[in-house]
Parts: sequence; structure tokens; C-alpha cells
Amino acid sequence: MNPDKPYTVVINGKPTGPYSLNELNALNILPNTFIRKPGMDDYKEAHAIPELRELFGFKFQKTAPQYFAAFDQRLLASVIDHFLIVIVYSVIILTSYIYIQEKQERIMAFLLPFPLVFLIKLIYASFAEASKSQATIGKKLLNIKVTDLEGSRISIGISFVRNFSKILSVIPFFFGYLYSFLNKKNQCWHDIAANTLVIKDRLI
Repeated sequence: MNPDKPYTVVINGKPTGPYSLNELNALNILPNTFIRKPGMDDYKEAHAIPELRELFGFKFQKTAPQYFAAFDQRLLASVIDHFLIVIVYSVIILTSYIYIQEKQERIMAFLLPFPLVFLIKLIYASFAEASKSQATIGKKLLNIKVTDLEGSRISIGISFVRNFSKILSVIPFFFGYLYSFLNKKNQCWHDIAANTLVIKDRLI
């Protein structure tokens, strides 16, 4: 990438360039023109890039997300999160077996605290999805994250509401999760309850 020409511009659906800041003046750059420069994970609309707002006199426009995570992505992310938590749980329990010798006691030691896995997942997901990354490890691996209806980071309170409301999506018969197939924004019932979205990276 030429440091003097850092900008790639999407014109007629195809990335073109690179261009310098001055060269962008010769192009028909609109507020919603997709542009990318080094350090950006994805293309952004021109109005979302500070120096282009200054150059063209654009105003920042808050736009709602349009790229929503599919059910299979969300399911796989959840499976990954639960798997990692179960691994940590199993290591802790197996370590405790150093002090527990009886077979029956070992079985009980493994089974009795097992419901804590779901409590830990609830607490972990609530903090992770309200964090700067807006995602658990599973969601990060799938390049998806949790946002409000405008694509912004959610508060810890909303995150707890969202994760606790998953009981609505589980009962009855996981219909609240399957409802995402009927929703234009792929929202499950707990997303609707908390006014949240799960979005994915834009593909160009």
C-alpha cells in the first residue's frame, strides 16, 4: 500500500484505487460511498471517516446495521463458548479429584455443581457483550457481535437483560430461537426483549 495513496474506493460495486486525499476530490464521493484505508477492518461510508467529513463537508449519519448474523453462526458461537466453559469446569473438577478418592463422591462432585456452567455463561456473556469487543470468544471467532438497534455498544444492564431473557427463547421448545428465521433482522425473542441485534462484518 502506497502511504501517499491510502484510500480504496468502491465504485460501481468494485474496489478501485489507491487514491490520495487530494485525488478523492476528482471522484464523485458521496456520504454513503464505501471507502477503506490502512488500519480499518472493513469498508466504511465516507461520512463515517473524520478527514473525509472535513474535506467534503459531510455530516455524520447514524445508520442502522444491515448485515445480521445467521442462526447457524449464532448457534456455533454459543457451542464454542459452552465448550470452553465446560473445559475449564472439567479441569477444575479433575484437579479436585486429587483430594477426593471415593468414586461416588467424584461423580457427585462433577454433577452437583454442573448447573453453574450456565450461570457462568450468563455472567461471562453479559460482561463480554457489553465490553469494547461486544462479543464473547465464540462470537469473535465467527466475526459477529451484539449491538443495539443502531449498531452501537450496549450497556452492561441491557446485556444482562438480554442474556437473562434467553429463558424466553428456550421455552417453549426453543421457539424463541427459531423465531429468528421469521424475523427480518434475525432477532430471537431475547434480542427483541432487550432491543438488541447480532450483526456480522460487511461483505463487499
